[in-house]
Amino acid sequence: MRLRKAISFCAVLSCASISRGQGPAPETAPPLFPGGALVSYNSVFTTRGLMPGISGIPLTARPTFSHAADVNFTWGFYRDFDLTVLIPIVTNHLDTAGIPAIRRTGLGDAMMLVKYRFYRRDSRRGTTQASLTLGPKLPTGRTTLSDSNGNLLPGSLQPGSGSTDLFLAANWSYTGLFNLKRLVADEDFHSLLRSHGTQATRLGSDIESRFWLSYRPYESKNVAREWFIGPVLTWLRSEDDRIAGVTKSGSGGDVLLAGVTSYVGVRPGMHVWLGVDWDVAHSTSALFMPVRRNISFGITQQFRLHL
Repeated sequence: MRLRKAISFCAVLSCASISRGQGPAPETAPPLFPGGALVSYNSVFTTRGLMPGISGIPLTARPTFSHAADVNFTWGFYRDFDLTVLIPIVTNHLDTAGIPAIRRTGLGDAMMLVKYRFYRRDSRRGTTQASLTLGPKLPTGRTTLSDSNGNLLPGSLQPGSGSTDLFLAANWSYTGLFNLKRLVADEDFHSLLRSHGTQATRLGSDIESRFWLSYRPYESKNVAREWFIGPVLTWLRSEDDRIAGVTKSGSGGDVLLAGVTSYVGVRPGMHVWLGVDWDVAHSTSALFMPVRRNISFGITQQFRLHL
């Protein structure tokens, strides 16, 4: 069995936004093998467009630039099952007219996720797999950061949300597309269903669909080193925020991103990845701040965990 099939692992999202780019695996559907584990670090840099014609800090403002540093531990505790714990550190920047630039860093909301692979079929073409992931996002992040004048920042600019939310995902991987063994189609569809959090704010629930068509131009004979690269198409949807029970119409919207991702196995058990996505279309409204660019890179180390 090929190494990436025997030691494949799940991708997880970052905290402040579910837009995350490439995760720690070229295929998102397979779980870890029983007794396998990994530790990974993922940096996600997100740039957003400004609200047109608005100065100051609106209550629905998102960071114009953010960096999420995610530390991920995943353990294959049973056949077809994974347990993932994700802890992010979030840095948010806001540059807008009429106020000094804001840059704040704090602990983000942690996540605990369980993945179950419910379908696998092997054939001469390759392998088809499908899985479901479910788990809470916990209110562990900081929600008390202030601006330079000591005024509390809106909930949408805090590293944490103050809410307990639900993460749901469905993943599908199809190797051997068009009967080419080195061509892989991978779909990651997930949603973050949000509840009321800090400052009586309910951030809009998020949906993301990410499709990656990857080709493997290089693979060593012992499968210790391999290289995947290919185009990515991502759709992001954010619902409107609610503040003190009032819906802020137009604060949510849709974004279509296109980019490319490269994933490399540099030695047995160690992998690195880099992904870049650009905005190609988005909703327009006075309160919506669309993602304009998303850059993700990271490194992971796999090992056996005997319990």
